[in-house]
Amino acid sequence: MIQSMTGYGKSVLQLPTKKITIEVKSLNSKNLDMNARIPSFYKEKELPLRTMVAKSLVRGKVDVSLYVEITGEETNTKINTPVVSEYIKQLKLISEGSDIDFLQIAMRLPDAAKATREEIDENEWKAIETHVKNALKAINDYRLDEGKALEVDFVKRVSNIGNLLEEVIAIDPERVAAVKDRLQKAISDLKESVDENRFEQELVYYIEKYDITEEKVRLKNHLEYFITSLNTVESNGKKLGFIAQEMGREINTIGSKSNYAPMQKLVVQMKDELEKIKEQLLNVL
Repeated sequence: MIQSMTGYGKSVLQLPTKKITIEVKSLNSKNLDMNARIPSFYKEKELPLRTMVAKSLVRGKVDVSLYVEITGEETNTKINTPVVSEYIKQLKLISEGSDIDFLQIAMRLPDAAKATREEIDENEWKAIETHVKNALKAINDYRLDEGKALEVDFVKRVSNIGNLLEEVIAIDPERVAAVKDRLQKAISDLKESVDENRFEQELVYYIEKYDITEEKVRLKNHLEYFITSLNTVESNGKKLGFIAQEMGREINTIGSKSNYAPMQKLVVQMKDELEKIKEQLLNVL
C-alpha cells in the first residue's frame, strides 16, 4: 500500500512542572531531509531523536519540533547574589540613591543572573521518546490516508490510459488502410507506371516500419505492472516512477509511429493522463 510523503503528527506530554509538545511535519523530497528544532537542554539527545524519526519516516522533507512550556515553579536561572551585592556596594560609593534603585541597576549588569546546567532526567526523556513515537504514528497514519486517496487517483488514471489504448488498438486497422491509400494516391498523382510487385514490397516495408504491435503489448504490460506494484505491502514511489517512465516511452513511440490524426489525438490524451500520474508520484514515499 502506497504512502504519501505529506503528513502531520502531534503529541503532548504533561509533566508536573512543564508541558512538552512534539510536532512532526513532512513534505515530498527525493531523499530524507530532516530539520530538528529542540531546546538546548535536550541537544545531547538530538542524534537518537533523528535516528528514531529517520527509521519511521524514511524519506521526505521532515521538520521535527519539540516545544517546552514551563507550567510550574521550575527555573534553571538563579540570581548571582554575591555579584549583585558587590555591584550595589560599588554603586553606593559613586552615587546616591535607594537600595531599590541600585538593585534595578545591578540586575541589568553582566553576570547578575546565572543559569545552572542540570542533567537530563532519563525517566523524563523516556516519556518524551514515547510521545515522539506517538507523533510518528500519527504522521504515518496521516500518510497512509493520503496514500489511499492517491491510489484511487492512480487506478483511475491507469484505467483511462488502458481504455484509450483499447481505442488505439481498435482503429489501428483503419490507420494501416489509410497509410496504404495515401501511398497509392501519391503514386497515382505522379502519373508514372510502377512495378506492382516492387510497390507491394515497399509498401510492406513501410507498414512494418510504422507497426506499433510491440508498443501496444508493452504498454499494456506496464499498465498491469503499475497496478500490481500499487498493491504491494511496501510503498515504493521510485519504482512506480520508473514504470511510469516506461509507459511514457511506449506512448511516445506510438505517437511518433502513428502517422494518423485520430490515433495521435488518443496519444495526446494518454500523455495528459500520464503527466497527472507523474505529478502525483512526486509525493509518494
